[in-house]
Amino acid sequence: MDVATTPLPGLLVLTPRVFGDTRGHFLESYNHDTFKRLTGVDIDWVQDNESRSARGVLRGLHFQLPPHGQAKLVRVVRGAVLDVCVDIRPGSPSHGRHFKLVLDDRDKRMLFIPEGFAHGFVSLADDTLFLYKCSRYYDRGSERTIRWDDPDLGIDWGVNDPLLSEKDGQGLSFAENPWPRTDV
Repeated sequence: MDVATTPLPGLLVLTPRVFGDTRGHFLESYNHDTFKRLTGVDIDWVQDNESRSARGVLRGLHFQLPPHGQAKLVRVVRGAVLDVCVDIRPGSPSHGRHFKLVLDDRDKRMLFIPEGFAHGFVSLADDTLFLYKCSRYYDRGSERTIRWDDPDLGIDWGVNDPLLSEKDGQGLSFAENPWPRTDV
């Protein structure tokens, strides 16, 4: 597995080794010891999630307030997404900046998203299957959403009129959101 850093500290792009032949392919999507050795991160993942989306569906930007903040390991099994991560860590030198990357079923890249990031994606293909591991369980009371089209973030999603859930359509602006604090 290759690990590449991004301009946002702690956010990593992982590329697994894929062994392919005329029968298909094999890859190891996660190995605790290898992940820890290559990234320096020791996480016990507690929840796996799967999302299936049609082309043009936008999910996010989601995060959970402490003490329920989640690190995530995300990947696409079928189709493609434009994945977007926003640094919301108080005091971070990249607070309010975003990183985006196409994840698809061809190159098999994954993103490690540490706690303190809002996360979202837009599906670029029909019937996209998106998988992600979480470091903490989902907690409805601590979940928050940042507006996907917040002009302060300036994210070019490549879509003008995405399909949104009611919750995602009612997200708060970056400036209005209650940032992760220990007193929440």
